[in-house]
Amino acid sequence: WCAIEMSKTAACRLLRCTWRTIGRIVARVAGDLDGQDLLDGVRRIGIDEISYRRHHRYLLVIVDHDRRRLIHAVDGANTKTLTAFFDQLGAERTAAITHVTADGAPWIARTVRQRCPQATLCADTFHVVAWATAALDEVRRQTWNEVRDRRGRGRVATGEGKILKDARWSLWKNPDNLTDRQRERLAYIAATHPRLHRAWALKEGLRVAVTGKGPSAVAALDKWIRWAQRCRIPSFIRLGGRIRNYRAAIVATLEHKLTNALVESFNTKIRLITRRAFGFHHVDALIALARLTLSGQRPQLPT
Repeated sequence: WCAIEMSKTAACRLLRCTWRTIGRIVARVAGDLDGQDLLDGVRRIGIDEISYRRHHRYLLVIVDHDRRRLIHAVDGANTKTLTAFFDQLGAERTAAITHVTADGAPWIARTVRQRCPQATLCADTFHVVAWATAALDEVRRQTWNEVRDRRGRGRVATGEGKILKDARWSLWKNPDNLTDRQRERLAYIAATHPRLHRAWALKEGLRVAVTGKGPSAVAALDKWIRWAQRCRIPSFIRLGGRIRNYRAAIVATLEHKLTNALVESFNTKIRLITRRAFGFHHVDALIALARLTLSGQRPQLPT
């Protein structure tokens, strides 16, 4: 209980034992969970990756949507580790999976289609909107560079250049959340840089489409794809092709109302575990504590 509710340092001081002793106890108790098969009865799962250390070190995290618990975590987020998960799951339990949520990582979609073809793959709408935001920011940077080239590189951004440089949040935020100053910047962009404003409208159009409900949302998504393909903005033309490739997964998300929000919340909790411990010397210690905390087997406070 102390290990999951406080830092290891605090637990060591309270229990008068060493850091390594705490780690071994956590690993031993987490290992006992292997006897309670967390993969039985799994029907809807969420798959994601989380960075736990610098230099592109990732965990593969898999969550049970129905029981809202962590069922698998392993060092390395790639085709090999995801394939190993399906091997561990077995053919019979894999065939029982009905839905899989994930971001737009091609290796996840490819592996799910190969190993779990009967499952409905749902694309996370948060990541879809993030793709549009990245495409919009590419247009903003291009516009700012054009203004900077006219003024001469190396000079401090003032006037028009400063407005474009500071307009990031005005373009990123939802219109309902804009301040009066941000609305003024957006109006200035609409009057002086119509291409950038059109890119903003495309981003907003996609956000509205993927957060809608029912057949009208699917119709809005198809309309947006056609709009993007003829918009003459390279970053959004590419995005339109990407959305077209992921259309079935996005439509499944709209129909089943299933996103990766639960998995993202578990990722946040894993980051909190890492931060609370000021990092871990070995990833196995992080995985053990995450399993103990998030797999539905949290120790209760002794009475």
